[in-house]
Amino acid sequence: MAGTRTRFRRWSLVALSVVAVLAVAVAGTGFWAVQRAFPEVAGEIELPALEGEATVYRDAHGIPQIYADTPEDLFRAQGFVDAQDRFWQMHFNRMTTAGRLAELFGEQQVETDVYLRTMGWRRVAEREYKLLQPDTRAYLDAYSEGVNAYLDRRDGGELGLEFAVLGVLAPDHEVQKWTPVDSLAWLKAMAWDLRGNMQHETERAALLASGIERERVEELYPPYPEEEHPPIVGGGEIRNGRFHADLGTGTGTDTGGTGDAALPPQRAAEMLAEVDAGLERIPPMLGPDSPGLGSNSWVVSGEHTESGLPLLANDPHLGAQMPSVWHQTGLHCTEVTAECPFDVTGFGFAGLPGVVIGHNADIAWGFTNLGPDVADLYLERIEGGAAIVDGEPEPLTTREETVSVAGGEDVTFTVRSTRHGPLLSDARAGLELREIGAHPPVGTDGEPADRPAEASGDGYGVALSWTALEPGTTADSIFELNAADDFASFREAARAFEVPAQNLVYADTEGNIAYQAPGTIPVRGKGDGRWPAPGWDSDYDWQGTVPFDELPVVQNPESGYIVTANQAAVGTDYAHLLTHDWAYGYRSARIGTLLDEAVERGGLTTADMADIQMDNENSGARAVVPHLLDADVSGTAARARDLLADWDFQQDADSAAAAFYNAVWAHLLDVVFDELGPDHAIDAGSRSWLVVDRLLDEPGSPWWEGGAEGGRDAVLAEAMQRAADELTERLGGDPAEWRWGDLHTLTVTHPSLGTSGIGPVEWLFNGTPVAASGGDSTVNATGWEHTEGYAVTTVPSMRMAIDMGDLDAARWIDLTGPSGHAFHPHRQDQTPLWARGETVPMPFTREAVEGGAEDVLTLRPAE
Repeated sequence: MAGTRTRFRRWSLVALSVVAVLAVAVAGTGFWAVQRAFPEVAGEIELPALEGEATVYRDAHGIPQIYADTPEDLFRAQGFVDAQDRFWQMHFNRMTTAGRLAELFGEQQVETDVYLRTMGWRRVAEREYKLLQPDTRAYLDAYSEGVNAYLDRRDGGELGLEFAVLGVLAPDHEVQKWTPVDSLAWLKAMAWDLRGNMQHETERAALLASGIERERVEELYPPYPEEEHPPIVGGGEIRNGRFHADLGTGTGTDTGGTGDAALPPQRAAEMLAEVDAGLERIPPMLGPDSPGLGSNSWVVSGEHTESGLPLLANDPHLGAQMPSVWHQTGLHCTEVTAECPFDVTGFGFAGLPGVVIGHNADIAWGFTNLGPDVADLYLERIEGGAAIVDGEPEPLTTREETVSVAGGEDVTFTVRSTRHGPLLSDARAGLELREIGAHPPVGTDGEPADRPAEASGDGYGVALSWTALEPGTTADSIFELNAADDFASFREAARAFEVPAQNLVYADTEGNIAYQAPGTIPVRGKGDGRWPAPGWDSDYDWQGTVPFDELPVVQNPESGYIVTANQAAVGTDYAHLLTHDWAYGYRSARIGTLLDEAVERGGLTTADMADIQMDNENSGARAVVPHLLDADVSGTAARARDLLADWDFQQDADSAAAAFYNAVWAHLLDVVFDELGPDHAIDAGSRSWLVVDRLLDEPGSPWWEGGAEGGRDAVLAEAMQRAADELTERLGGDPAEWRWGDLHTLTVTHPSLGTSGIGPVEWLFNGTPVAASGGDSTVNATGWEHTEGYAVTTVPSMRMAIDMGDLDAARWIDLTGPSGHAFHPHRQDQTPLWARGETVPMPFTREAVEGGAEDVLTLRPAE
């Protein structure tokens, strides 16, 4: 969490350079300077890239639906429209994935670029393009042509207000043509943000190195509570090379193995911490990083619905950013044929052709993060330019990288790799050349070496093995998903979805519902991925990957519904290790309870799905509140405590009880886990819910000794007193007037210029604050970092509910809106609706699209 603070404060140095631009923006020419970047949404535009005509319909919220005669023209038009709405977002993302941020923002981003270049995301994307199917490459090429057709029409500030700022920061920067590799590199960024438990891996090692006993560290990462929160799939087995399962409750067996990797020496553990801190500088591409990242999705069989066909709901939980991660769109061949098979509406990413989540005329699908452990850190022994493996030297592979710096000198450094992957620890040596403070290298005895760090140095190193550093076929999968028409073709499309590994839920117009887990997931030798592994022992190497046909799959379960919410995907009887670090299942259990109640009533609709998506129950509070009610407090704290006596555990924005409880919870975590320090503070969500639940039954646990004399009950009283004092100062002396929404506010933040600390800059680029309900690990998952305050950091980044019986009755909402342009009317027009739990129509048929259109743009090929 401390790394998150550092990362965004570094951007504040950038904002100091935009004062000149602000002067223009607020002057008489300011409105023209802003408005000239707005897209043309009506009339006709001639695009030389097109072979035939394309039509773009936009509804009252500016959401585009695109029609064309060929798939190539369809994706050319999508590229053009994405660039119209979101080109700064696209450009910032590609500069990040290429490790070129210092070209935009100068010296302060050298560290970020060095780590990104060391991993080599773009290099992997370049290799990936060559592996893809010919049709996929053609679609990526066409999308790039559409983006470049937009760039050919505009320049500088005409591309967006951010480019006017860029003209001050980096006047020599030239916006290059878009390429297919720019699109593919985005998949690496998405995989990075959803990579699994790597942060837990480094935290465990750091806590152990800090002197906390291993047993106590393990208490902070308890095994998944399989009996209380059943996995997605239970009771499965592999028969004839394919996984077979029904929904079940699992066995409840302890899954908390610690692995048997040797702990690195103290100084090497510090190296792991340095690597972790360096990686924290990488801007999270799916919005501000947080333990609250997750997602909900579920499907309900037609036997329980009003239409008689399935319902599907999805709301991925990602970081809150301006503009939203998602871009709503429809992609329609004017006549659906084998040659032009696309007729799909849903959510995509600006910069990537196709639709990622949505539906076509036959099927619908949703995503949540499977969260398997697909990234391992290896501690390496380096001697004489080689890694020692099983007592023998293996030469390192090397390459040179150069980071260009706006207003500064280039930085050239060497990237070295072992059999496990790039040496992230070498990034420190490269950064030392810029006098960015780095510790000296670690010798083979675990002590600091005498000489300065350099790329050829001996000692310990930290290498990264990660599935996304090998080229894959996920781009093929996206187009295959868009064109799939039954579960068989859907599964074949999912087979190609390699990274990031996901939970896929499925529904179709024939009445089927299903679940499939795709992804490239390593099979380990020794170790379980929970601790850094010794690279010098080949027994810890990966031994291949889990075959797709052995990954979990379920069709038409007897229960009539399937829920995925980042809980354990499988029980402990499953044949392969996916991870030990699941989300702890509170959201999935709550959704299951609500669906059980809804199924009893019958006749479910998309409105019922939306109601479940907005459920605000803090299930973790059920274990804590009875103990708080027994605690000995007086004065304002006692009056505030009384609010909890009849609290329904719903964290609505106007709830006084929710305001007090969450303040108590934040202070309780600080008091109980003070030994962890600010860099490794436990999160406020499902993990801490389970840890504290267990500790409440152990009043003599050493964890209760940290903050107050008298053990558990004294600590609970201390947390309530601190919370009452804080809220009295912030919200006044009457607890009945406290409101959760006054603390728990959402300000959707511009990822590159929105955290400057300079009011005018933030006003220009950030969204308007709104009060939010929900909280961390509730179904309405508006996460917050308790070390930073109560402000929302992660959100349901969109919500979607689809009725397979009437596709035009589908509903959706985005966090912000389709436009990324400052002051555009559709930049944040969906945020107030999102905060209230409202949705807007998601038309699908051409009749419905045309009926809801407010603007029509015709794109014509050049004469």
